[in-house]
Amino acid sequence: MSAMQTTRFRIEGLNCASCVRRAETALAAVPEVEQASVNLASETAEVSYTGPLDTVLEAVKNAGFGVDTQEAVFNVSGASCASCVGRIEKAALAEPGVLGASMNLASGQLRVQMAGGDAAAVAAAVSAAGYEAVPEQAGDAPAEDRQEAEAQALRRDLLIAAGLTLPVVILAMGGHLFPAFHAFIGQTIGHTAANVIQFALTTLVLAWPGQRFFRKGVPLLLRRAPDMNSLVVLGTSAAWAYSTLATFAPSVLPEGTRNVYFEAAAVIVTLILLGRMLEARAKGRTGSAIRALMGLRPDTARVIGANGPEERPIEAIRVGDLIQLRPGERVATDGEVTEGQSFVDEAMITGEPLPVEKGPGDPLTGGTINGQGALTFRATRVGRDTVLARIIAMVQQAQGAKLPIQGMVDRITAWFVPAVLAAALLTVLAWLVFGPQPALALALVSGVSVLIIACPCAMGLATPTSIMVGTGRAAELGVLFRRGDALQALQSVRVIAFDKTGTLTEGCPALTSITVAEGVERADVLARVAAAEAFSEHPIARAIVAEAGPEAAPPAEGFQALPGFGLRATVGGAAVLVGAERLMAREGIALGALSAKGAELARTGATPVYAAIDGRAAAVIGVSDPVKPSARAAIAALHARGVKTAMITGDAQATANAIAADLGIDHVVAEVLPEGKVAAVEELMAHGRLAFVGDGINDAPALARADIGIAIGTGTDVAIEAADVVLMSGDVAGVVNALEISRRTMGNIRQNLFWAFGYNVLLIPVAAGVLAIFGGPLLSPILAAAAMALSSVFVVSNALRLRFVRGAA
Repeated sequence: MSAMQTTRFRIEGLNCASCVRRAETALAAVPEVEQASVNLASETAEVSYTGPLDTVLEAVKNAGFGVDTQEAVFNVSGASCASCVGRIEKAALAEPGVLGASMNLASGQLRVQMAGGDAAAVAAAVSAAGYEAVPEQAGDAPAEDRQEAEAQALRRDLLIAAGLTLPVVILAMGGHLFPAFHAFIGQTIGHTAANVIQFALTTLVLAWPGQRFFRKGVPLLLRRAPDMNSLVVLGTSAAWAYSTLATFAPSVLPEGTRNVYFEAAAVIVTLILLGRMLEARAKGRTGSAIRALMGLRPDTARVIGANGPEERPIEAIRVGDLIQLRPGERVATDGEVTEGQSFVDEAMITGEPLPVEKGPGDPLTGGTINGQGALTFRATRVGRDTVLARIIAMVQQAQGAKLPIQGMVDRITAWFVPAVLAAALLTVLAWLVFGPQPALALALVSGVSVLIIACPCAMGLATPTSIMVGTGRAAELGVLFRRGDALQALQSVRVIAFDKTGTLTEGCPALTSITVAEGVERADVLARVAAAEAFSEHPIARAIVAEAGPEAAPPAEGFQALPGFGLRATVGGAAVLVGAERLMAREGIALGALSAKGAELARTGATPVYAAIDGRAAAVIGVSDPVKPSARAAIAALHARGVKTAMITGDAQATANAIAADLGIDHVVAEVLPEGKVAAVEELMAHGRLAFVGDGINDAPALARADIGIAIGTGTDVAIEAADVVLMSGDVAGVVNALEISRRTMGNIRQNLFWAFGYNVLLIPVAAGVLAIFGGPLLSPILAAAAMALSSVFVVSNALRLRFVRGAA
């Protein structure tokens, strides 16, 4: 039975005493809850419970309330292998109020989801498990800086270890390479003195640069929770202790086994330090995308104060401040232009290569670069609320995500280090019982080799390094993964369905023709339709209003939007209906000859919009929305990758068919109302995993229902909360980039896991001496250390190849 825990969390939606009773009743009904008290004034609940906290929170949600949850990020030091990850997460999850914990070995960060939990208590629990955990603060150095500092510390230790190890290797191995050197040592300082020198230098290696392994490994051994450091400690200590006995108390050991292995202990430490330094440097490069994004933020801005413009740090800017932007400067924060004209390069945010003209009333995005003009703008979002800050937060969250594939790795690595210890012990016993003489020396060499060659580091790094590099490269290509598991799920999509307007087309339709019924004046009907459409925000409405221009018409009254159909209004005393053919059919209005003209427009890819005045068909207006230049290539690229495509639109069937045929789309669902898009998505999902691509606002229900929702838009307008994947540019080629990044990243993860598991499965038996049974060589502990060090470096280096994934043209 789980231990009793007590936690306090905020409840959203508490308004009165009856709410309190309802919440307390819901909590009391949970079998695991021993006591529950809800406070209306503080809007909190204090609950004593056993079992998982999720059950308690679910009861609150089912009663109609919300639960306030937070995410805390901790910088964790001392984690070096996959077993460390599981131990850290377990320690965090044991704390009251903690809902989930995800440790990223590559970034050294622990992300914890809490409902009323105590961040300090979580940090203390992780520290008690043998690792140093510090809650991340706003002013903390980025993870990349910490990794660089760690790499520098490792480089220093490596140089010290190498300097001390070199004489040991020369004294120990020189005689094997040059027999005369062996005789020279015997005739000068003597072999006993040489062994004492090796003892002194090796002891320094272990106690000075090698102390990092003992600081972490020994406490975890004492807690019966060994990690990679513990394996290094056991292996080097065994070699050092045996050699020390052979040097100072040789009579304790059987004749013929009094060899020294100081060089093995020293070289093992040196090689593992080399591997960790290379690994740290490589891991630092995995965060290059975050560094690039952070580099977009300027340090200061010229804020117009009471005494004129003054330089202020970015942190001091407040919403509403007026900021001067000089030519060539980066925009300090999100804002709205109040004065001036210029062109702004937004490529770093949206991926669009051409600068965008900006004038009064236009939005600015922090991090973009001003052109040759001078601007004054008002800050509208600052700090964490800016587009750039939200992008950085999303990339960091995606980089710290734990994919479903990681679950298998976690289950295996939980047993890995204990299994290696058991294998090493079994190896020693087997050599002592069945091995030839000198059995004790051979048992020591084999046991140490097994301990040293095992590499849980590679298994722990296999997934997170690929995720970090893959999601970072995706961000550089304008693709943001809001959910980490979307990175894994997207690789297996079989169908990608697109919304039409603003996704496959420019979203800026233009009026191309107007055909009026007999007895109707073109100017009059256009003016009346434009007056009614002036209240609508639909792109087609804007096209009609723009074409009508300043034509005089009475203002519309009684405007009513008819979602999925059109609109109605009264203009100059006349009832005006504007919309699709289904609106006319619903209202019983005969179209006559206008119906044939509308069908002709639809066949050419234009959208026919019908207008009726006082219950009589008046005109059919042709509106064309040009297809995006990249759409055809994107559809072709998806087909080349084995993905079927579909288009879901409210347009007439003939219009949709014409556009689909032009683009090469496989399946068309047309004339659907907004609520019908969800049904269309569900129908297409029967053909396999489906991704839906829409503007992220009007298409939110379909985005949420699809297996993967992809929001496409422009930097400041993109609906970040509506989808699993966000494309910062309006370029539909971003869908191809997202799919390619997903597939390449998952392929990279599989390569890393194959290497990590295959390496251990094959080489641990070799280290144990399996080849020696068949007359092969016995693996040296030095070679085992080199193989182990290179294993982690291989995994990280392989992940870094994702930095060179090319985007769709």
